[in-house]
Amino acid sequence: MKIGVDIRVLMDEYYSGVSQYAANLLNAILELDKDNEYKLFYNSYHSQEKRLNIWNRDNAKVGGLRIPNKIFNYIYQKIFKFPKLDEILGGTDVFWSPHFNFTSLSKNTKKVITVHDLSFLRYPEFFNSRKNFWHKALGINKTLREADLIIAVSENTKNDIIELVGITEDKIKVIYSGNNSVKNEVNKSETDKYLNSHKINSQYIFFLGTIEPRKNIIGLIEAYNKLRAKNESLTDVKLVLAGANGWKNKKTYRAWQLSAYKNDIIFLGYVNKEEQDILYNSATVFAYPSFYEGFGFPPLEAMTYGVPVVCSNVSSMPEVVSEAALMINPYEPSELANALEDVLINESLRNILINKGLERAKFFTWEKTAREYLEVFKELK
Repeated sequence: MKIGVDIRVLMDEYYSGVSQYAANLLNAILELDKDNEYKLFYNSYHSQEKRLNIWNRDNAKVGGLRIPNKIFNYIYQKIFKFPKLDEILGGTDVFWSPHFNFTSLSKNTKKVITVHDLSFLRYPEFFNSRKNFWHKALGINKTLREADLIIAVSENTKNDIIELVGITEDKIKVIYSGNNSVKNEVNKSETDKYLNSHKINSQYIFFLGTIEPRKNIIGLIEAYNKLRAKNESLTDVKLVLAGANGWKNKKTYRAWQLSAYKNDIIFLGYVNKEEQDILYNSATVFAYPSFYEGFGFPPLEAMTYGVPVVCSNVSSMPEVVSEAALMINPYEPSELANALEDVLINESLRNILINKGLERAKFFTWEKTAREYLEVFKELK
């Protein structure tokens, strides 16, 4: 069987979220499946030779175009529906898109698309006008209706697809993501050097995610303010926030500047994998009060490192963390503050959460995810 894969998400400068998902899953599929032939489509105006070479294997070959994305997406794919991506690759039986994109395919190939979340339909107010325009231009409803099968990364995402788009349940299959993280031990001197360079020299509450409204960082800052004001014994606990800048975050930074404890709130910006290893390994507790997640990798990653987790009790997060985290209402900063305080001062609770988290993290593997995808491809042939 010839299986096409849209790897345009792997042209991102930094891998996170969907691009990290696609890279890890594709690698697991290619390692497992030596029988089928994989044809990987890319488009990038700039040379991506180094990034693409790793995907050329005995069972996989990369093919594509070098056209500016705006021209290729809006003119070629959206307006003219040409060229057909499967035909560029020499024909495919099944074509898998690991994310929404402008995609024109011929009628004789089966279409599979992975949906991570529908936050842009559920909460359009969390996005700026440019993002909302992009989502509208993609024609999500039409794309999902034309697919032969939709893979949802959680039951929550599946329910959103049914409710918000009107897709029937029999067309959707839930396949949980794997675990992006493997715990890497870090050198103590390198750890001390990194943390000291950012004035992180005590216990800290850690958050990792894009700085955008959906992540509820304002609520986390408010909870931190309440925590510090309530318990004087926690004056040495800092709040460390890592992640690239997203959109509509002026209010977030204003909340930081207005905090009476702003000198103990540290924004690190984007952090690479080595820096993430250091931050997870050294964190006292991981906080993730997001309003909405299609899956939510960071809490799972924190559990892998043996960090107790406090996260929201909404959307997909209860599915992911199960009973291995303290869950709170993200709209109640006081509830978050109390949960963080419990974890910080109650050693017994910390140990329970750490042990449960380590066990829960083992449930999610990319090999398991890849095997379920292979079954889907096989059934569609």
